[in-house]
Amino acid sequence: MLDGNDDFYKDLIDNLYDGVYFVDRERMINYWNKGAERITGYEADKVVGRYCRDNILNHVTANGTQLCMTNCPLAACMQDGNIREAEVFLHHADGHRVPVIVRAAPLRDKQGNIIGAVETFSNNAAFITTRRELREMRHNAFTDRLTDIGNRRYLEGRLRAVIADFNHTNGGGAGLLFIDVDHFKNINDAYGHEVGDKVLHMVASSLKHNLRATDMLGRWGGEEFIAIVYDTPDARALEEIASKLLALVGCSRLDLESQSLAVTISIGATLLRTDDTPESFVKRADQLLYQSKQAGRNRVTIG
Repeated sequence: MLDGNDDFYKDLIDNLYDGVYFVDRERMINYWNKGAERITGYEADKVVGRYCRDNILNHVTANGTQLCMTNCPLAACMQDGNIREAEVFLHHADGHRVPVIVRAAPLRDKQGNIIGAVETFSNNAAFITTRRELREMRHNAFTDRLTDIGNRRYLEGRLRAVIADFNHTNGGGAGLLFIDVDHFKNINDAYGHEVGDKVLHMVASSLKHNLRATDMLGRWGGEEFIAIVYDTPDARALEEIASKLLALVGCSRLDLESQSLAVTISIGATLLRTDDTPESFVKRADQLLYQSKQAGRNRVTIG
């Protein structure tokens, strides 16, 4: 604990950017630094001598659970001597909530007895903003902006992962669907690229919403899509999934001002083999897709 003879340490702690306060065993606040004043809006003379259990800061979690009365980090660390850390939202003197990272640690006397605790806290807004920006950057890096599904970079990573998993589990069963929108150039020529973009988005949405949650979908490029499907023990199971997608895309309609536009897709489907690389896996499915095109389109070829 700090007292009147500890001016050196008081000045040192007062100049910290983080908020710092000390409590005794009864959780009465006996020191409140300048950082705590700045972050909370509460001046030391309004806080020192009061109990943190009076809910001055009124810490809550992201879902609104109150901590001061039930799960107080300070009380917990004084009970078992272990340091606690948490992301919480404190009550500012102006009424709003401030995101902070708190760290509570026990204070001991020379004999090792716990005589109180210290809590440090720092404004977490910058960290939350940075984390959100990183999450958005990651999303943008692996998402096709036009269709809002995975992009080629995303698919290449998933292909490496599925092959590594397949080899590790000695053949867990996975398949690949190489999908192409039939006569897409004709659509762009007849209706323009804006309509063509809407068609790609419609097809991507139909595929995405009708694959299973465990399957992966992405835009390979142009009007080509790839779906990686898991838990496909044999060609029949893979064909059932592909045929479902074929039918549902064929039933989709893009409503234009004067008409509705429908499209079909062609699919090449293949199961993962023990000697496959990402390149051989995709190449085989692409060759099967070509066979579907040659056979008249709007069909699935399994191989």
